[in-house]
Amino acid sequence: MTRHLLEIDDLSSDEVATVLDLAREQRPRPVLAGRGMALVFEKPSNRTRNATEIAVVQLGGHPISIRDDEVGFGTRETAEDIARTLACYHAVIGARVRDHTDLERMTGALDAAGLSVPVVNLLSDRAHPCQALADLLTMEELFGGLRGRTLAWVGDANNVCRSLLLGGGLAGMRMRVASPSGFGLSAADADRVVSLGGDLELVDRPELAVEGADAVHTDVWVSMGQEADAAARRRAFEGFTVDEALMARAAPKAFVLHCLPAHRGEEIAASVVDGPQSAVWRQAENRLHAARGLLLWLVEAAS
Repeated sequence: MTRHLLEIDDLSSDEVATVLDLAREQRPRPVLAGRGMALVFEKPSNRTRNATEIAVVQLGGHPISIRDDEVGFGTRETAEDIARTLACYHAVIGARVRDHTDLERMTGALDAAGLSVPVVNLLSDRAHPCQALADLLTMEELFGGLRGRTLAWVGDANNVCRSLLLGGGLAGMRMRVASPSGFGLSAADADRVVSLGGDLELVDRPELAVEGADAVHTDVWVSMGQEADAAARRRAFEGFTVDEALMARAAPKAFVLHCLPAHRGEEIAASVVDGPQSAVWRQAENRLHAARGLLLWLVEAAS
């Protein structure tokens, strides 16, 4: 069966470790030489598109980015037809979609047809596994290991948070999540994190999450597609800004992480994201290395 990556726990703990090891290879193997990867974007992209395109090139392949209006999920073509068509030309398909079920339909169509073309989730409403791999790689580089380290998440328990927690669970991390009422992690997702081996605590105050933490992670309060609720969300998240006072409660050598784009003065203070504790740009660079390691693993697993 072809291996896909729709959620980070599609990988085992050992497989995550292998992908991170491959991400650190200095001389990538040209496993995509003479082959292409389709990159479908229903939503805008900066880091994901650049990181994935360059990763494909470093592996000897040719990336082709495709706009929403060129495929039209559910309007111009079905998710199944998009997947079957792209599989005629490409060794791997990556897609950034609004609806996670479109990814599931794509993999279902390819598997039913017996086509060994992996599908990679480049972001959906449910998950962002490539970001989680980059975050784990960054923390592993900073700390020398992940098991037993404490990660604090401050803000919306969104798709990025969910994937990071699942990855942290696979890595044996201690995790605390602080979210205002109505924006926290679901009970089902919390149980899933714990089932993977993670130590998880859900709180309603940022100070409780950050106390003694090795890494503090946050994300925007208003994600793509939530613009109509921006004012209400900003009110709900008052007091959840990661600023210098909050970071003073973390471990003395703690780092702050943000998947970007950052809204300085909202979810994070400029003095923090641009300050000495910031690992944000290392994290951004690691999107490339994590993508390369993942693609190398997936292509070799499919061959």
